[in-house]
Amino acid sequence: MKNKTALKGGTYSIVLTTIVLAILVVVNIFAQALPSSVTQYDISSTKLYSITSNTKVVVNALEEDVTIYWVVQNGKEDDVIEKLLDKYDTLSDHIKIKKKNPDIYPTFTQKYTSDEVANNSLIVECGDRNRYIAYSDIYVTSGSAYSGYSGTTSFDGEGAITSAIDYVVNSEQPKMYILNGHGEAELSTTFSNQLTKENIETEEISLLTTNEVPDDADFVLINAPSSDISEEEKNILENYFDNGGKLLVMAGPVESGDLPNLYGLLSDYGVKSDNGVVVDTDHDHYAFQAPYILMPTIESSDITDPLLDENYYAIVPIARGLEVGNTDKDVNVMSLLTTSDEAYSKAAGYNLTTYDKEDGDTDGPFTLGVDITQDENDGQMIWYASSYLVDDTYNSYSSGANLDLVMNSISSLVGQRDAVSIRSKSLQYNYLTISDSTSSILKLVMIGVFPIVYLAVGIAIVVKRRRANEAN
Repeated sequence: MKNKTALKGGTYSIVLTTIVLAILVVVNIFAQALPSSVTQYDISSTKLYSITSNTKVVVNALEEDVTIYWVVQNGKEDDVIEKLLDKYDTLSDHIKIKKKNPDIYPTFTQKYTSDEVANNSLIVECGDRNRYIAYSDIYVTSGSAYSGYSGTTSFDGEGAITSAIDYVVNSEQPKMYILNGHGEAELSTTFSNQLTKENIETEEISLLTTNEVPDDADFVLINAPSSDISEEEKNILENYFDNGGKLLVMAGPVESGDLPNLYGLLSDYGVKSDNGVVVDTDHDHYAFQAPYILMPTIESSDITDPLLDENYYAIVPIARGLEVGNTDKDVNVMSLLTTSDEAYSKAAGYNLTTYDKEDGDTDGPFTLGVDITQDENDGQMIWYASSYLVDDTYNSYSSGANLDLVMNSISSLVGQRDAVSIRSKSLQYNYLTISDSTSSILKLVMIGVFPIVYLAVGIAIVVKRRRANEAN
């Protein structure tokens, strides 16, 4: 009787185990058939395997078929790129991913680029428009400002792919004219690359040889001029702005002379500029123990809110002070960046020999960035009072916040576009941007407080043990 009961129990266990195993096999087969976007969850700190809402808006709006060619040899597929492409593939039926092995199709890429194509490069195509995305545009490298060392720093796969999709499906892209003829600085490498990534077409223009801004201009950039514009150029730019034109200006103090005509564009709308270099003696408003490398207060606006939301700080070096006043013009003037009340403008400018306030220096506070908009039309002028805002070194010190600020400004000028402002994802580290006062506190705590606390705890333990030994 006992043997029959044991046999029956054993048979029941075998049948139950078989059923459970069969269910697990079916579930496993079903799970393998699901896309990775459903079965895998991104727990990386930088969301390396996730895509932003910007990409989802762009992809979901597709009405034409887009093909992404993945150029890679068998066995050399990059796992991160593969997972990212799977995300795009599952987002829309209009996106097709096709792998092209260069060993099998050695001449395939010659139709799209004359460059030597590395493994895991991409080509995005829609109709007769296409864009080649080099592997080096996906894994972006940058060098140290001091050592010249270059290493992988960030993954920009999503930004590059979404930008390429936006480019191939839209034949009309924003166009920026860059004013020249006044010793303007070259665009920094990072800034120039970002403009290309965000499909901003660029062309230089001299108002010395033409009497108006071209009709196809979405906005005009004035970048770090070293000499003044003429009265005639000022009138052209003012007329352009008054009739709905857009201007982005990054202009700080110059080493010699002044820029009265250029800054006259501001004074016509109630914004006065001071001809000097701003220093801020509030330790929370400068960095690197240099009061002229400013960390201004970021005021809330559509342009600056993304920085505030992510707790980023802009770094504004060698700036000219602006003061926002009243005007009889029908414009709205919004301050974007402001100093503390302890700031003042050094009249000596580049020749300053002390950070202390001297006779002739102008008391703050100052505005370092303004957004001026016309009430009756779409005219807009965004002005930053430093020529070094998107300098590669200072942008790196701000962990990219300076470039984000300028690109947000461009988005505001051309109208918010979903394909832009997709931030690359760090694979290493960002600079920790802290004020001078915070730096001093951290030094005090690390060098003074912690050692004293450890010493006190050690002494207390030794005394306690000695007393315990004496008691015994």
